[in-house]
Amino acid sequence: MTRRVGAVVGSLLVYVLIWLGLALLIAAAGIRFYWGEISVGQMLLNLVSVETDGGGGAIVWAGILGIGVAPLLITVAIAFWRHTRRRKRRRAGEGMLPRRKQWILRSISTVLVSAVVVGGTTAFSTTVGMADYIKASQSPYDVGDYYVEPTVTDNTDKRNLVLIYLESGEATLADDQLFEKDAFVPLKEATAAEEGWQSVDDLQQYKGGGWTMAGLASTQCGVPLKGAGFGSDSGSSPTVDEDADTYLGGITCLGDVLDEQGYTSVFMGGASSSFAAKDTFLTSHGYSEVKGLADWRAAGEPENSFRSDWGLSDERLMANAKAKVDELHAESERTGQPFNLSMLTLDTHEPVHIYDYCDVDTQNEVTSAFHCSMTQVAGFVGHMKEQGYLEDTAVVIMGDHLKHMSAGDAFHEQLDFHENRTIFNRIWIPGQDKTIQQRPGVDQLSMYPTVLEAAGLTLQDHEAGLGVSAFSPGIPAGSAQAKEAAAYSELLDSHSPLFYAQAWAGKVASQ
Repeated sequence: MTRRVGAVVGSLLVYVLIWLGLALLIAAAGIRFYWGEISVGQMLLNLVSVETDGGGGAIVWAGILGIGVAPLLITVAIAFWRHTRRRKRRRAGEGMLPRRKQWILRSISTVLVSAVVVGGTTAFSTTVGMADYIKASQSPYDVGDYYVEPTVTDNTDKRNLVLIYLESGEATLADDQLFEKDAFVPLKEATAAEEGWQSVDDLQQYKGGGWTMAGLASTQCGVPLKGAGFGSDSGSSPTVDEDADTYLGGITCLGDVLDEQGYTSVFMGGASSSFAAKDTFLTSHGYSEVKGLADWRAAGEPENSFRSDWGLSDERLMANAKAKVDELHAESERTGQPFNLSMLTLDTHEPVHIYDYCDVDTQNEVTSAFHCSMTQVAGFVGHMKEQGYLEDTAVVIMGDHLKHMSAGDAFHEQLDFHENRTIFNRIWIPGQDKTIQQRPGVDQLSMYPTVLEAAGLTLQDHEAGLGVSAFSPGIPAGSAQAKEAAAYSELLDSHSPLFYAQAWAGKVASQ
């Protein structure tokens, strides 16, 4: 009886290993196809929150069927085949196979099962950067040792702020020597340097970033986006609880500072506001109104203005944004209180969707989709100029991250081995001395204090979070930005469990 129970348990363990290996292998293939190589942090904070409506669409069902159902069905099929084969042998009156043949079959089975398990585990761990994650857990660095609470020392020049995030807005796509045409031409023309627009040269994606929520958190809070972390004393989950009341509630972010200064902050995006807990993040940090997919549907937007996987088109988003900026500006003039209107485009999220208003005039339709999206944003900038809003309103336009390079995405030939991929950005400050140059080569963390100073708020030492404003020609000696490149990179990678436990559940103490 003991031997029989052992045999049953052993067989069940083998089938569990087969199922696990297949699930990990398919998960790795799916992640690489849709997102490319990612980090453990991105997986925990973002992939787990995809939605069937306005948050990935068919990707969700592909994940359920591919990772949840397919491995189980394959494992059951293997078990059924083995069981049927044994029964046929017994009915045929066949006895036990010779020991040599049994040994050979068991060896082959062991090798195959091991290959599935090892192959699946290796593929998955490589895809999500598990080795880097484990290495980072040993780092002696802690973000909390360099985090700086933003301190406003002067607000006499505070002004309205419009902040526009361009989905996958990579500046490299403006290189018409690499691509069929410069996809940013419409926006470049609307934000010409000769008219007073400025930009941060070589704006870098922070190490460890690369997805929308990481772009929002880094440029509005000045820290890398990470969960509370495994092994922190708080016992917090490393993932985001979408039902939680706050998101990085222990950190002072852009919306918090603006709220203290009397700003009304509004966010508008085409996708579901709840995707990746974006609405929780924004409402945790001073935004009083967050508009997304559900709001546009409730407002009666035409069905052909939506893409089934993500949400509202940039054409309709910008049309609504024009009406909202008119409303906010009129209210600001009436009350004397400034506003912050933040937006996030959508058309350029792959796989791209070509709307009726977009004429495809390139071989690769992705280039045309980018060009059409920039045309819509340029139209919004033109509206602000025509209405005279640029006289009292700062505008910051920047990509949320570099373009994804998954197996299913375009432009691998042009971008896979490009030496300096950077993020597109434009800055407008009313009355700003246009001869003042921004410090080049900053990363997204330094855009947090840069945006605050663009809004007319002077910061102590030009610092906020881990960033130093690009308007500051120098860097304070004790800042994270003053560290050598290798040390700074290790700092951004570090798990910093105490800091993030406090950031998610308490109050971070500035160093």
